[in-house]
Amino acid sequence: MRVLFKTDYNQDIKFAKHSGYVFWYALLLAAVFLAPAVLDTYWVNELTRVLIYALAGLGLMVVTGFTGQVSLGHAAFMAIGAYTHAFLLTQGVPFIFSLPIAALTSGVVGLMIAIPASRMTGLYLTIASLAFAIVVEDVVIHWESVTGGNRGMVVDPPALFGYEIFEAWEYYYVVLVLLIMAIALVLNILRSPLGRSMLAVRDSEVSAQSLGIRVARTKVLAFLLSAMITGLAGGLFAHFIQFLSPETFGILLSIQLLLMIVVGGLGTVHGAIFGAFLIGLLEASISILKDLLPPAIGTQPGLEPGLFGLILVLFIIFGPEGVYGRWVKFRTVLESFPFYRRNTFKRQRSYLKTERMR
Repeated sequence: MRVLFKTDYNQDIKFAKHSGYVFWYALLLAAVFLAPAVLDTYWVNELTRVLIYALAGLGLMVVTGFTGQVSLGHAAFMAIGAYTHAFLLTQGVPFIFSLPIAALTSGVVGLMIAIPASRMTGLYLTIASLAFAIVVEDVVIHWESVTGGNRGMVVDPPALFGYEIFEAWEYYYVVLVLLIMAIALVLNILRSPLGRSMLAVRDSEVSAQSLGIRVARTKVLAFLLSAMITGLAGGLFAHFIQFLSPETFGILLSIQLLLMIVVGGLGTVHGAIFGAFLIGLLEASISILKDLLPPAIGTQPGLEPGLFGLILVLFIIFGPEGVYGRWVKFRTVLESFPFYRRNTFKRQRSYLKTERMR
């Protein structure tokens, strides 16, 4: 059983609580960096797609998991980032500049939406975000001079300093580095006053306001950061699929992103990563299983969204804490052995979400 003795206030905001964290995260980092050396091209592409989903899920986690604002329109921010990045590339803007500009453009649009939406909560905010996604999809269809409309838009391979990235493993490392940078950014923000304010707003807006926290300002900044990260994921996704069409960024993608963070575990960075891996691999498994099912079932157009919805409902009913929450419970059992009692988690009561995430 590990017992941590705190001798410094900075221990509460350290990334690694003890040496075990350093060892396991270093091992994980080495594994993901060495993955292309042992996997074939197909699985490297699948891992790249999962990492892009993880980046988009991280953006949604900022506004939904950390601030408590449910959004069903984050596929629109991915679309804005993807089309902005692709359009800038056609105008001769280098990849290293067009990608940050695409993320910034998505953030500005998110800021414009967040200012009126910051006064909404619950179901009203969810409906407003869904309406925003529908509006963006219509704009993409009708603004043919920029987006190509229903004809779509071809995206060229990325180029860094004149070197074009054609190989799957090269683009995998580009996505991986950007994901690590985004995770470091979010973790640092969570340790800042803004991050503490976001968690307070998520737990109770009334309590946060009584403590002097500007609730509307916190929501707006959370939406801004969330839209920028999701727009960055959209720009990377454009290169991954190499062809953009309005159907790519529909409501199904928004449901997938929400499903990732719910299944992975709301309120944790780990949840976005776990959920992306689980849902990403599930999507690949469904594609494989379609060929094994009878044609009357495998060719049904609503099979994939139906399975996603069923998984979401089952997790909300039977495992609302997500995969990471289950792992935390299992880890607690191991750390407290042999003093663990069967009713440990049933006997304790937590009144704030922040306490339940420890």
